[in-house]
Amino acid sequence: MRADEVEVSWDGAKSKWLVRIVVGEEVVRRHCDAPKNADDATLRSAALKTLQDEGYEADSSIVKIRR
Repeated sequence: MRADEVEVSWDGAKSKWLVRIVVGEEVVRRHCDAPKNADDATLRSAALKTLQDEGYEADSSIVKIRR
């Protein structure tokens, strides 16, 4: 299955990066342990790994990073 949208943003409440996966009307939220100052490549890689772990096809072109 393929995700429609993937967004990575900082969750200040948990002090972790949040990977938000949108598939149709379903939204899956998972945190990752990358450091707050992680570069875009690290965050994109973490998002792709999260996608694979959740059983979705990994496509880096749909990953958006919001700082």
